[in-house]
Amino acid sequence: MSERYEDYDAFAWFYNRYWGGTFASRFLAVIEQLLLSHLPPEARILDLCCGTGQLAGVLHAQGFRVTGLDGSEAMLALARANAPGVEFVAADARRFLLPAAYHGVLSTFDSLNHIMSLDELTAVFRNVHAALLDGGRFLFDLNMEGGYRARWRGSVAFVEEDNVCAVRARFDPDERVGRNEITMFRLEGGVWRRSDVTLVQRCYTEAEVRGVLGEAGFGEISTREAERDLGMTGNVGRTLFLARRAARH
Repeated sequence: MSERYEDYDAFAWFYNRYWGGTFASRFLAVIEQLLLSHLPPEARILDLCCGTGQLAGVLHAQGFRVTGLDGSEAMLALARANAPGVEFVAADARRFLLPAAYHGVLSTFDSLNHIMSLDELTAVFRNVHAALLDGGRFLFDLNMEGGYRARWRGSVAFVEEDNVCAVRARFDPDERVGRNEITMFRLEGGVWRRSDVTLVQRCYTEAEVRGVLGEAGFGEISTREAERDLGMTGNVGRTLFLARRAARH
């Protein structure tokens, strides 16, 4: 198990420019409905795999006490600039340890699909469980097989004066792995620089996810399909999971 997700460092600037803010704005109404509306004023929230911090910044501006956690130092450098009032922690989701101080934990934009085995996903869930107060809520989304089959295919390119980025997505249903093969060119100091990264995701079934949530101690597990149940157009095959931590004995 690697100490942190270093592969995401080269990708951080692209995620920050094209995806981080867009997804945060699209997801906010759903987060309000499923999580924020059930939390006390000034609740403590952990944004797990917070990326470049746009969502953490929005939650902080709403009065919540937010901690952002991510394994990429480059992502966190941008997050600190995007959300200067938020506490950010550099740690691996599979092995972090925080005190039981949080009313809610969230992880968005299929971040937990990047956890590549059920054992490691169980470790993440146990870490979250340990960080939650009694009755605390855990909200996260995952790409499911239907989403990979519908959306993880073909290529898309982003072209601007100072950067060009091409993304090729594909899904192997036998391996249950999705891959984003990304080639980036960026103009820096008058010189074009190229970087390549392949980001991989694991496809889990709902039964598998419910099972490891239960193993980690969570109860009251519910799911909602993003497009069908929550009106998130263009997100077919994305499922939101909501679980609660029971009272300690």
